[in-house]
Amino acid sequence: MNMLLDEVKQSDSIYMPIPARITAVTTLTAQEKLFTIELPHELCLNHEPGQFVQVSVFGVGEAPISITSSPSRSNGTFELCIRKVGDLTNVIHRMERGALLGIRGPFGRGFPIERFRGKDLLFVCGGLGMAPLRSLVNEVLDDRGNYGRVILLYGARQPADLLFQDELAQWQARDDVEVHLTVDCPDEGWNRCVGVITRLFPEVEVDARNTVAVVVGPPVMYRFVLKELKKLRIPKGNIWFSFERRMKCGVGKCGHCQLNHVYTCQSGPSFNFAELEFLEEAFS
Repeated sequence: MNMLLDEVKQSDSIYMPIPARITAVTTLTAQEKLFTIELPHELCLNHEPGQFVQVSVFGVGEAPISITSSPSRSNGTFELCIRKVGDLTNVIHRMERGALLGIRGPFGRGFPIERFRGKDLLFVCGGLGMAPLRSLVNEVLDDRGNYGRVILLYGARQPADLLFQDELAQWQARDDVEVHLTVDCPDEGWNRCVGVITRLFPEVEVDARNTVAVVVGPPVMYRFVLKELKKLRIPKGNIWFSFERRMKCGVGKCGHCQLNHVYTCQSGPSFNFAELEFLEEAFS
């Protein structure tokens, strides 16, 4: 089976997408849908958790989208959770099973999951950050015996905005996954934490020397979460952030993703804090 990225590199232009077919569409929330994508000609994506693909519609445009399915559950397809926020994503949201999308990638450096084995994992996630984080969470759960504690802190604006609610319920029902949820605007049925994601930190205790933290969400939350992780004394090299929301061209040409002198689409989007602490733009 050939890799999609090799196929893209061998084409006349690295910007040339491969047509891929939508095989399923699932509505997750009022703003997000889950698209299952199948590549042609026995191509496989061969991605890592934390990577992204460039998604295009001919005549409309192209955008980077994080891969939300785990490599362990590929089965010849992959999944993208897409929020309806602009012209391109509005068009994609109107697409149905059988429609074609252009795909390039996967791009970027994913999370180094081999370095996480044997560690306790603290996942900190805000809003749409669950889309890329789900890939890593399910990869870990499918190899559960090789990791210590799995703790998830997840915040959203309101209960209806929580993504993958069926899977969240499954994770909460397990005795080897600790799930802590918070929302800014609760409804009548909400009986859990209310407030921003940092409100959840007093609920957890960790073995700092044996814990890896992975943070994915809106950049505005990163410096506040970092303060909490420093209080827990988790080593710099074990605190990982994703800068997937800065992606643009995916191949280091446009400069949109730059943090100081670093092209995050080439060196990231996954970075540990030891790599970021001297990049002023990372937490500004």
